[in-house]
Amino acid sequence: MKKEIQTKNAPQAIGPYSQAIDVGELLFISGQIPFDPVSMTVVGDDIERQTKQVMENLQAVCEEAGRTLDDVVKFTIYLTDLNDFNALNETYASFLTAPYPARATVEVAKLPKGVKVEIDAIVGRK
Repeated sequence: MKKEIQTKNAPQAIGPYSQAIDVGELLFISGQIPFDPVSMTVVGDDIERQTKQVMENLQAVCEEAGRTLDDVVKFTIYLTDLNDFNALNETYASFLTAPYPARATVEVAKLPKGVKVEIDAIVGRK
């Protein structure tokens, strides 16, 4: 059975999707972009600040579901410029502890609202 996860501590969906869906053993978090959850506006214009906001949004959704970023088993990262890869990694890693989750990183032509990064996650159960 699937259960919708919704928190005011992460941006509200800007389309017909849920922030996350819990199916018991796994939690699927929709792609998060660097939106401030209160103002619903893009935060920062550099990859470090945008990545920080995205990770904070993912963390808020995890917490609402009773999980943490340490429970993430897979991230998918979408970047509009792979030249930002190293800077993204520094900020991203500051939110995690080893062993790190599996991950894919891809360059895309464009992301919603003109942001530089979007990240989605699959989270296991504690």
